Amino acid sequence: MRTTVDLNCDMGESFGAWSMGADSAVLEYVSSANIACGFHAGDPRVMHRTVADALEQGVAVGAHPSLPDLQGFGRRTMRVSSDEVYDLVLYQVGALAGFCHALGGRLSHVKAHGALYNMAAKDAVLAGAIASATRDFDPSLVLFGLAGGELIRAGRSAGLRVASEAFADRTYQPDGTLTPRSRPDAVIRDVATALAQVERMMREGRVYAAGGSDVAMEPDTICIHGDEPDAPVFARELRALLARLGVAVLAPGKH
Repeated sequence: MRTTVDLNCDMGESFGAWSMGADSAVLEYVSSANIACGFHAGDPRVMHRTVADALEQGVAVGAHPSLPDLQGFGRRTMRVSSDEVYDLVLYQVGALAGFCHALGGRLSHVKAHGALYNMAAKDAVLAGAIASATRDFDPSLVLFGLAGGELIRAGRSAGLRVASEAFADRTYQPDGTLTPRSRPDAVIRDVATALAQVERMMREGRVYAAGGSDVAMEPDTICIHGDEPDAPVFARELRALLARLGVAVLAPGKH
């Protein structure tokens, strides 16, 4: 059984007068924060505030770049070239890193968001563009990607440290990909079921997939979603589960 794991959360997703998530409450329980960079959510003020809160609580700060899709929250597939993906990732990572620098911290990792993440999990060319943009900005950054997916392979090929990611509150397909959010069973909303999925990852290195099949899953980092209404409660329960299992929660750079 694993003895350490990172616990990450997507956050900083408020925008203007629109508020989403209980970021401050969730930050008490996670070791890494993936902060929206303005393309799917977030704005400069929200980015500044979320980076400051994460640094104050000793949480590793990561950029969470997306396709340019505010209206669709970055969850809609778009036809984009590898050059476009390189540029939009580099632009967003640079923006968030600027806030880290101004606040006396440093950027720790990069994790693509939504449709961009899922596209790159299967598309080696797009995964390579994300890895190249990350490396060219700062080769010391950790690249997060779906366990077993193309982003992990691309990150390693680019010479980056990588963190294979699993999801506490998402269901899986037999090929190890996430169930599309268009399906009603994509998100696990029952806390006990999600906790049981994580416990099996930790104990057995496997998760159940659609149809009852098994998928190997030995994550370096586990994601929870800050936009879910019970995110702080779930984060607390998940942290307690990991403590009972004797698993230390540490950001990838601290393993």
